[in-house]
Amino acid sequence: MKRGGLLHPDLNYYVSMLGHTDRFCVADAGLPIPEEVPRVDLAFVPGKPSFQDVLEAVLEAVVVERAFCAAEASMKLKGLLKQNLGPGCVLEEVTHEELKSMLRTVRFVVRTGECTPYANVILQSGVFF
Repeated sequence: MKRGGLLHPDLNYYVSMLGHTDRFCVADAGLPIPEEVPRVDLAFVPGKPSFQDVLEAVLEAVVVERAFCAAEASMKLKGLLKQNLGPGCVLEEVTHEELKSMLRTVRFVVRTGECTPYANVILQSGVFF
């Protein structure tokens, strides 16, 4: 049994398969996920788990060099992203429609129970060296 870190087996698997520049998404409960994109569904009731909790857990396991969020997202969400992503990560704003189009190229989507509009981010993995 693992001591800690990501315990969800599917999430752990997909994160471990990421290579440099691969992209994945942490999404709210309402984001339309293309059928062909693998989904790790963590949502179990509205609001749980939260976007913030899942984002923080994933960022403990993955080096992220770039991120994309919807320009329509609240300043609170953008602040949360900037705070958690750190100074070495570039945060780009795209329209919500562009973000949804980008989903076709991600390796997987992690669906949270978050019910805040536009609480979605596409993360691009970096390298630890």
